[in-house]
Amino acid sequence: MGLTITKEQMAELPTETFDGKIFVIDHPEEARKALAFLSTKPALGFDTETKPAFKRGQVNNVALMQLATEQECFLFRLNKIGYPEELASVMSDPGVRKIGLSLRDDFAAIRKRSIRKPENFIDLQLFVDKFGIEDNSLQKIYAILFGRKISKSQRLSNWEVPTLTPAQQAYAAIDAWACLRIYNHLIENDQWNSTGR
Repeated sequence: MGLTITKEQMAELPTETFDGKIFVIDHPEEARKALAFLSTKPALGFDTETKPAFKRGQVNNVALMQLATEQECFLFRLNKIGYPEELASVMSDPGVRKIGLSLRDDFAAIRKRSIRKPENFIDLQLFVDKFGIEDNSLQKIYAILFGRKISKSQRLSNWEVPTLTPAQQAYAAIDAWACLRIYNHLIENDQWNSTGR
């Protein structure tokens, strides 16, 4: 019997907050410094945000890319800084593991911006299967493991606004951070996994 959770059970849970530091990166020089730091980490949480398109046929480029450690989250405003070479370098670095969820769309978006192939990504939707977790949305995986829910209230907000609101920053940070936290928790508690990796 796999691990699963209902919407009703999730509604009862307390809401998770990210208490680490959030850095909004909207200048190339800040991006260089941040990526020099992030490139030294063995694993990073990863997520992106795109301004919603409400017209048929309209497709917006990824506006924000989030990379998180356990203590910090860096929000790269790609709509302002483009796709710096240093960011492409971390995305394709086989020595830095990137943990995300449902990565196919993200990879398509990265391909639009860089010819370099993303390397060493782990998609939690596939990864949690072997731990007996049947639900594969980030909210549900997180709730099963940690007994807390992640708010989705900012999902359809405009990620290309001149200045991200504190609510947008918190929302963007928590998803990338939660991906890393789930991954670290599962590999640290690998007795869950009877089959071995």
